Amino acid sequence: MSSPEPALKTGPVRFARMTGSSIAGRDAAAWITDFLNAAYFRRPVAEREVDDLRLAFAILTTYWYREVRTRRLRLTDLRAFHRAFGAERFNTEQSGRGRLSREQLLSGARALIGDWFAEAYADDARRGWGIAFPTAEERAAYDPAARRRLARLHELTPESAPPEQQVWHTYPPVEMPSAEAVIGALTQPETWPDYASELGRFTPLKPGGLAGQTFEIEVAAGTETGRLVFTRGYVTITALVTPDDPEALAAWFTALEEGMARYGKDEPRVVPEGATPLVGFDLTTHRGHFMGAGHNRLVLYTDEGRAWVKAAGTWDPMPWHIDRAYKLAGSEAQHAFWGQGGVERLSMLHQIARRLGG
Repeated sequence: MSSPEPALKTGPVRFARMTGSSIAGRDAAAWITDFLNAAYFRRPVAEREVDDLRLAFAILTTYWYREVRTRRLRLTDLRAFHRAFGAERFNTEQSGRGRLSREQLLSGARALIGDWFAEAYADDARRGWGIAFPTAEERAAYDPAARRRLARLHELTPESAPPEQQVWHTYPPVEMPSAEAVIGALTQPETWPDYASELGRFTPLKPGGLAGQTFEIEVAAGTETGRLVFTRGYVTITALVTPDDPEALAAWFTALEEGMARYGKDEPRVVPEGATPLVGFDLTTHRGHFMGAGHNRLVLYTDEGRAWVKAAGTWDPMPWHIDRAYKLAGSEAQHAFWGQGGVERLSMLHQIARRLGG
């Protein structure tokens, strides 16, 4: 008699296990959360600087890659972090009790990883995939397969419900310094961790450019209170249109506008009348994604000489366990991450604009 399909492959159990980061084991969740709280989330909102959070993640990821890349971080790795950062956690001359200042983060990273870390982290030529490398040659030799193996990707799950039952939604546009700068940034996936916001980050799992790239998305809810809940999902770019193929570009944007007009509920146009669409791509979910089955899109367009980026998503109705979690912890974070509300520290698109603007 054949046994039934294991429950963890679908449904609530599988969803519950898709937490945290692919490089962190369950027994490391508590100390990693405490480290991130000390580095960033325990600070008053007015004193938060998002690059300090990116720095903390880079310390974790660089340590993982250099020390334990064939496995996830575990409780046993806490000892090394305690030796490097433990005493500083209680040094109130530079930071509040239980917090780590940027100087303390860099000092601890030198002890944990090496004297070269601070200079390498500040160098675009030696930083990529959220990792600092001692040399540009080591960065060029990096193989993201090490993280991809831990991710254990499942099949793609584009939306499959009838279009009238799907959720069609577009977010407010975010102005960029220039279209050329955005194209240069987004077509280098290894730099996407540099645009992480307080709420989330994209880390590429394949070598090469944007077409066909797969990203691990790490998302945090509860950031306002410091009671963090981390989850992750995976998306792959399944369509990419640019001016190199004008017919494909026009067809993709036409289909998007027609779908949004027909199935969106009082949704505005994705690209305003008279604006010029330049780039668009689909980010299709893999099974286990925290928003279920569907895909998001990023679009770049110019309007009266100004460049704008915005997101537009299409999703199947969420299963009950995902819908409940989304309403409790994810809805507001999802909207803010894509720029709704205009809070710079929360939005990846605003972080792109800020970094490209110098």
